[in-house]
Amino acid sequence: MTKIKELILKYKELLLYLIFGVLTTIVNIATFWAFSKVLGEELYLINNAIAWVVAVVFAFVTNKLVVFESKSWGSKTAGKEFVEFIGARIFTFFIEEGGMWLFVDFLNFNEKTFNVFSFVITGQIVAKLAVGVIVIILNYFFSKFIIFKKKK
Repeated sequence: MTKIKELILKYKELLLYLIFGVLTTIVNIATFWAFSKVLGEELYLINNAIAWVVAVVFAFVTNKLVVFESKSWGSKTAGKEFVEFIGARIFTFFIEEGGMWLFVDFLNFNEKTFNVFSFVITGQIVAKLAVGVIVIILNYFFSKFIIFKKKK
């Protein structure tokens, strides 16, 4: 049991990032799905943009407080972190939008559906998940090494 505890403590930050990354992805996909139902699937890039905004706000708060334990809410520190966080997320947003366009319009994922455990999943959701993996990895590196890096 001690060895497991040591591993958890050693990789705590990465484990927390993965947990909150999954939760952020769930927030993102649920928001995307909801707006696809409300606004229509043909507006998938707009639905994706709305989902992105909701997920970024959730991710900033959880990354700042829980994952990277940056407790300062002073305007200088929190403001700098927020601007850098948004900047990095805008960069990865364009990667996500480009990837969504590639899968949906270029590779015709819009015409595909997938059955997983009796759930019908649209090609757009599959595309969003595939592109999401790349985005999560990039976001981790930006957050860890630039935005919330520990001061020595």
